[in-house]
Amino acid sequence: MTLIGVGSPSFMTSFCLIFFHQATSAAVENESNSRFLGKLQVMSDSKSKVLSIIGQGYVGLPLAMAAVEAGWEVLGIDKSAEKVAEINSGHSPIEDVSDKQLLNAISSKNYFATTDFSRANRASVVTFCVPTPLDADRKPDLGPLRDAALSVAPFLEDGTLVISESTSYPGTLRKLIIPLIEEVKKDKSFSFFYASAPERVNPGDLIWSQRNTPRLVGGIGKESQERALAFYSSICESVIEVESPEVAEAAKLLENTFRLVNIALINEFAQLCGAEGIDVNSVVKAASSKPFGFMPFKPGIGVGGHCIPVDPLYLTWWADQMGQSADIVKLADSINRSMPAYIASRAMGLVGSNVKKPKVLIFGVSYKADIADVRDTPVLELINQLVKEGAEVIWHDPLVREWQGGKSVDLPWVCDVAVLATNHSAMNLTSLIESKIPILDCTNTLPKQTNIHTI
Repeated sequence: MTLIGVGSPSFMTSFCLIFFHQATSAAVENESNSRFLGKLQVMSDSKSKVLSIIGQGYVGLPLAMAAVEAGWEVLGIDKSAEKVAEINSGHSPIEDVSDKQLLNAISSKNYFATTDFSRANRASVVTFCVPTPLDADRKPDLGPLRDAALSVAPFLEDGTLVISESTSYPGTLRKLIIPLIEEVKKDKSFSFFYASAPERVNPGDLIWSQRNTPRLVGGIGKESQERALAFYSSICESVIEVESPEVAEAAKLLENTFRLVNIALINEFAQLCGAEGIDVNSVVKAASSKPFGFMPFKPGIGVGGHCIPVDPLYLTWWADQMGQSADIVKLADSINRSMPAYIASRAMGLVGSNVKKPKVLIFGVSYKADIADVRDTPVLELINQLVKEGAEVIWHDPLVREWQGGKSVDLPWVCDVAVLATNHSAMNLTSLIESKIPILDCTNTLPKQTNIHTI
């Protein structure tokens, strides 16, 4: 039996090996922790708080302003050179960001817009805030999202946190965005972190903003999740962790599908009440007295904007791909799309039978009050339906100067019937109301009198 003494070479060798192994393990662990903590310091170290936002529209520009106010240096990237020039001149293209707010961000040297994707190489966080519209067949069009991923991927540095805020069907981050980025990244040894945090922007909302609207975050793995939570916690007051990107993506679709279905319900209910001469708005008011189990929705000429007419069809498409069905959503979409025809019929019914070519004046063409956003506005289909029924149609909107090749008509304009489609606070309707011309009020905001009719 050989004894190893304290001073023997064998003991020293064994001790050194053990110490080396422990020291190496500790060093690796410390290096890993250091990289992790160092990256998390992106959220607190002003020198590394650089955010690149792809898309500077209704989602990306408000996010940029909120991030600047939270101490981030923000680079806004957009493919539109015209929009970039407008932004850098200090003029905001959207209502939710004032010129003053934009100028303050620019003058602080913490915000700049560009078309150059290579500038994203400085960013520790990159977010996609690009449109996800429908194509000609009313199916998901992820072309803008693909383009954004492919355009920025070659310039991303190791350890970058990549977040998708663009609304899409569950699996878009994991199955589309990540493979695209991983395929074209400039160095195959680079590792990126990924998360989904769908936007919750409500254009024109004076109460809910980027800061106080709760944000859902779902990351690919624990470290991506922690980084994404840290990022949004630096900007938002409430950040909600969900189990995966798919949960976050599905939640966004559910939020807007809930609204689509309930709007369709009240639009259909309005037609039933109208057939019996019942004021549907009085019915909604009465039902709203119930303190539980009811949420009021208002009838209108349909749905418009960047979310409600679009997002539910990402859900129906996703269901179809899985061999499942989302019949109630498809039916709700159909009901809402039929409303302009119903409104056109109601309006024409208010015109005297002796009028051969009725003149119809539509007030408000944007999809909601107090914004100039005409994306997917149902007013377009209303105009088309009225023209089909033989009417001459003119529109007035104090916020929308040009649209569909035409311009807002000056008031007064002699008409046989007026349709209040969207009631902006800047709209002066006094002379119209006093004229006793029949008015179809689709907003239920005008006073009750004999020449005013509601849907």
